[in-house]
Amino acid sequence: MEEFQCGTRIVAGEGAVKVLREYGAKRVFVVTDPYFFKNGMARTVAQETGASQTEFFADVKPDPTVELAAEGTARLKAFGPDLLVALGGGSAMDCAKAMAYFSQGSFPLAAIPTTSGSGSEVTDFAVLTHGDTKYPLVDKRLQPDLAILDSFFLRELPPGLIADTGFDVLTHAVEGFTATGAGMITDLYAQEAFRVAYGCLPASFAGRQEVRLRMHMASCMAGLSFSRAGLGLCHAMSHSLGARFHVPHGRLNAILLPAVIGSNGACCQKKYAVLARAAGMSGSSDGVALRNLRSGLVRLRRELNLPATLAAAGVAPGRVWNALDDIVKAVLADPCCKTNPMPVEDFQVRRILEEVTGHI
Repeated sequence: MEEFQCGTRIVAGEGAVKVLREYGAKRVFVVTDPYFFKNGMARTVAQETGASQTEFFADVKPDPTVELAAEGTARLKAFGPDLLVALGGGSAMDCAKAMAYFSQGSFPLAAIPTTSGSGSEVTDFAVLTHGDTKYPLVDKRLQPDLAILDSFFLRELPPGLIADTGFDVLTHAVEGFTATGAGMITDLYAQEAFRVAYGCLPASFAGRQEVRLRMHMASCMAGLSFSRAGLGLCHAMSHSLGARFHVPHGRLNAILLPAVIGSNGACCQKKYAVLARAAGMSGSSDGVALRNLRSGLVRLRRELNLPATLAAAGVAPGRVWNALDDIVKAVLADPCCKTNPMPVEDFQVRRILEEVTGHI
């Protein structure tokens, strides 16, 4: 028996942000980053709510820390809003979700993603960092009440950010499709998300505005899939390496995903072949389709000017080898390993690291 629930209302399209006024909020708390606060976008969103009183928490940085979430929670509780709005990428949404969770407030949470990547607007996941470790939080109470997919916020995305976040979408789709918790419904979302993202990402990277909303929808669909099905080894390794070396999450996924697919290939070759064929990478056999999937992702990574190794991403190999035991330990302890399609062992993580570390 398969069960699928999505408690998030999803509103998509140009001008979708206007739906905020339906809440009739009087006191709104907006969580965002310095960029959207300084350029006035956060204030514009607050005005769309029609609220008479607004508080901004605009200190969100990439990889939000436990301490930052605690500071935001204290301010949130002191203000006492009747609507919480998260505006930004995955970091802003994760921070707002954690703040809402820890404050135990009764207000609704509206998430407005400004990048097409994390899918956090519809997931019950949030990731916080403490020291050199990323901690994925998983709880149904982390799921936003409203997701606003408004193409207005996607007009000025820099190509590098499109590439990083786009590979996050692809990784969410691949891992959601093959995770141990996958089912028929999550597979439909994951397969379509991968097909759309693989086809649209180069055009979005090249500046074509007309595909941006489709990428946004692909990100959301991938989020709906992995939030129920789980993730896998690629995300476990991205969490460990990202917390230690501060390389953007999507960039790490781009480096790791082809290697992880190769490592997991023996146990889920057929499902990888399905994804390859859905995206137009056909093969005369499942084995050939699997190789085409890896090759296609490597070509796409190169087309998007993303690094192929950690060394090319600015992480000297010596730093990886000096911290190898701690990195492997963190990977194996990551909850995402539990839903990888095959049990993850120490040697598997080390072998992938050998493949992706690179040379100076």
